[in-house]
Amino acid sequence: MVNNVYMNRIRVLAVILFLFSGSSFLDAQEVLYLSLDSAQQYALEYNKTLKNAELAVDEAQKQVWQTLAGGLPQVDATVDYSNFLGYSIELRFNESMPATKIESKPTSNLNVSLGQLIFSGSYIVGLQTAKIYKSLSEKNYMKTGMDIKKLVISSYYNILVAEKLKDSYTKNLQNVYDALDKTQAMYQAGILEVTDVDQLSVQVTQIENAVKSAERQIELAYNLLRLQLGVDGNTKILLTESLDKVMEKQDFNATIVQPFNLNENIDYQLMGKQEEISEKQVTLEKMGYLPTISGFYNYTYKFLTTNFDMTPPNMVGLNLSLPIFSSGMRKAKLDQARIQYETTLNNKSLLEDQLLMAEKQYRFNLSTALEQYESQEKNVEVAKRVYHNIFLKYQQGMVSSLDLTTANNNYLQAENNYINALMQVLQAQLELDRLLNKI
Repeated sequence: MVNNVYMNRIRVLAVILFLFSGSSFLDAQEVLYLSLDSAQQYALEYNKTLKNAELAVDEAQKQVWQTLAGGLPQVDATVDYSNFLGYSIELRFNESMPATKIESKPTSNLNVSLGQLIFSGSYIVGLQTAKIYKSLSEKNYMKTGMDIKKLVISSYYNILVAEKLKDSYTKNLQNVYDALDKTQAMYQAGILEVTDVDQLSVQVTQIENAVKSAERQIELAYNLLRLQLGVDGNTKILLTESLDKVMEKQDFNATIVQPFNLNENIDYQLMGKQEEISEKQVTLEKMGYLPTISGFYNYTYKFLTTNFDMTPPNMVGLNLSLPIFSSGMRKAKLDQARIQYETTLNNKSLLEDQLLMAEKQYRFNLSTALEQYESQEKNVEVAKRVYHNIFLKYQQGMVSSLDLTTANNNYLQAENNYINALMQVLQAQLELDRLLNKI
């Protein structure tokens, strides 16, 4: 009796330990529940490419300060010590007088120098250029963020579409399983031939392979999303929005008619910053013809000195650097900067033409995709009705298994066409949203 009670307690303890260990295992595995919006926000926070773009902004800010500091007061200090090891200097003012010996003593000085740039055209333009670079890095950070969001949205769509395709195959496979079971029963009853069973068996194998292929596509799409989110490859992700919900949130017609403002496009803004930098490079080369003026102040405090010391403790002065002749080097550099600036203007004009052409193409693609989607949606309903009618006739022996297989293949093809058309609509919408800066 005592042993039974003891064993029961052990069993209860084992169950409790198992439950707690199972709970801790589930908690240890991170699960991300992501809507379409939360997936984008997560990527903006943890994507490694975007982090690098953010670091580039910080680096550009430091570059601005580095350039600015070049025109601010510069203070340096040095401490030196010299010992001539008893060396003496002999001074003789005329031949009739004996030489005067001056023994050298150890010397030690504290030198403090203050430098200040007074005028430099290159400094002024360099500071302006550094600020433009900072603005360029900020624009590039925005562009990278938009590109990351676009990739996340596309991956989200790919997962939902792949899962819908798998569901379609799975449902169809169950229908074919049912048809195969009934066909085998009718074959055993002597109503049908073995070829009818074989045809349906082949179709079952084909659809099973299609299901497995869809599962691999789903896993590949999840892995791509993990990479864009910046999470570990073992992180489990659960999408909280269905494909139907995503479609309901889209306003395709409003996107088609939304006006396009070229100046608001992030790629065009980046090209504008490139134009500013090229223009500043021309100005910078022009400043090479101007002089540079700087001032300085030196103070020397003597810890140890010799008996014969004529160095003043304070000194102030100005430096003027005037470019005179460079054998045409400055002109060649200026001409190169002008050529690069003209090239940038041509690239900006080319980009403008490309963006305006892309706008028309993306609107056309979205309109066409919508028409195809609506058409394929109707085709699915028709193919589904045809398949069910053929299936009923097949059960009554009015049509052959070949007719049933053909109808089922047509239905599967219609499902595939519909899902592909749905994906084309979403991708066309995404491309136009990116162009319109709606992401």
